[in-house]
Amino acid sequence: MFLKCGLAWRLPLGSRVPCKRFISYTFPRPNSKLAHPKELFTEEGRAKAREERIKGLGPYVSKLPEKLIPYAELMRLEKPVGTWLLYMPCTWSITVAAMQTGAPITSTLTMLGLFGAGAIFARGAGCTINDLLDRNLDNKVIRSVERPLASGRVTPTQAKIFFVFQTALSAGVLLMLPSSCFWLGFASFPIVCTYPLFKRFTYYPQVALSSCFAWGALLGFPAMGVMDVPTMIPLYLSSFLWCMTYDTIYAHQDKVFDKSAGIKSTALKWGKHSKKIMQGMSVAQVGMLYLAAFNGGFLAGPGFIAGSAIFTYRLFNMIRKVNLNDPKDCWRAFLSNINSGLYLTAALFFDFLLGSFGLI
Repeated sequence: MFLKCGLAWRLPLGSRVPCKRFISYTFPRPNSKLAHPKELFTEEGRAKAREERIKGLGPYVSKLPEKLIPYAELMRLEKPVGTWLLYMPCTWSITVAAMQTGAPITSTLTMLGLFGAGAIFARGAGCTINDLLDRNLDNKVIRSVERPLASGRVTPTQAKIFFVFQTALSAGVLLMLPSSCFWLGFASFPIVCTYPLFKRFTYYPQVALSSCFAWGALLGFPAMGVMDVPTMIPLYLSSFLWCMTYDTIYAHQDKVFDKSAGIKSTALKWGKHSKKIMQGMSVAQVGMLYLAAFNGGFLAGPGFIAGSAIFTYRLFNMIRKVNLNDPKDCWRAFLSNINSGLYLTAALFFDFLLGSFGLI
């Protein structure tokens, strides 16, 4: 939970965190030859990027005081997809642990709320450190050229202070959880801080990002007072593989610019084989999810049966349909993971409610 991270990073989760909004430019048609970055990264392109950034602030961030807007953008408050994707594994582990312990509905909802706040702060901190380390790379990618640091609207010193502030808020949430959660949550911090560096020397920065984004699948169990390792590990691995898939799709948005800027990703490494590899990972992901359900005793829950079926269908349908050469379609597919994850969250919570009322 308390790690970064959309999943916002620029993960761009170069370090890409799930969480960016695609800027509409004239890209080649699906399956056509991709344009060279120089054909897109023009003064006109910069102007469009600025226009799209302002338009993308939405009804809430745009109403903040002007001096605060760049900091809200550093947190990606206007692009909450990364926060949702970071939060989802937390909801799964909390709800499963609540079913196992027979936790009251009120305490379960309280814990879900705390993890939700932690996801916002932690993802914001991850995005800030990502942009701080990537400011000289973001200005070479049209979709990120208008970020506060890359565009000079926030200085590196200001970003460092803001990062410390958000980290303190995340730590504060951790301190409100059982003591066993603190060190487990803190263990992810080094990966959060160094994730943006991975894309400089490995084609697998998504591994670092996925390690962080899946952390909530572990943390929810001790938060609810149980350490069910046989359930925690496969649930974590399932969340990890899910993130590997959707962040690879996310990375395909920027592959033309990334290649030119020297940024590495699984999108560039796997290339035309990406779909087959993602399909293989997804088979393993679903297998780990069902193993967690078997070990955790919720495999036969009516909610899980329906929710996992919907999740699985949407996952493979997303991989089948996404056009990896169309950045706009990659963004659409990436966003679809919010609903997929929420279906599974609602399904598990439904089973938890049935158990709370003695119906299963």
